[in-house]
Amino acid sequence: MKAESGRRRVIDPQAVDAALAGLGDRAVVQQWAERFSVLADPSRLTLLVCIHYAREISVSDLAVAAGMTDTAVSQALRLLRAHGLVTGHRSGRIVRYRLADATTHELIHQVRPHDG
Repeated sequence: MKAESGRRRVIDPQAVDAALAGLGDRAVVQQWAERFSVLADPSRLTLLVCIHYAREISVSDLAVAAGMTDTAVSQALRLLRAHGLVTGHRSGRIVRYRLADATTHELIHQVRPHDG
């Protein structure tokens, strides 16, 4: 990838090339920016931390752990699911939620690292 200066002044073309290579697909950056905006809400972040430590948890149990109503948890989970942060699977009448991927898992470790 070559730094294209156009009419802009480039001081270090190698630094520009490295930055562009690291940036990669801007759509992926946009997707993560949207995910981070979802994470910026303390209630939703609380739910993710609770899910992380429970590994899998139902809506009603999650509501108890987070100190929220079932309705508020369900609404937040809908948004978290839509942004690919959690997944749910049904076991009879109960839906249990877990973190969607290793990246989300690692993000939670940055918010609330494991002890020792």
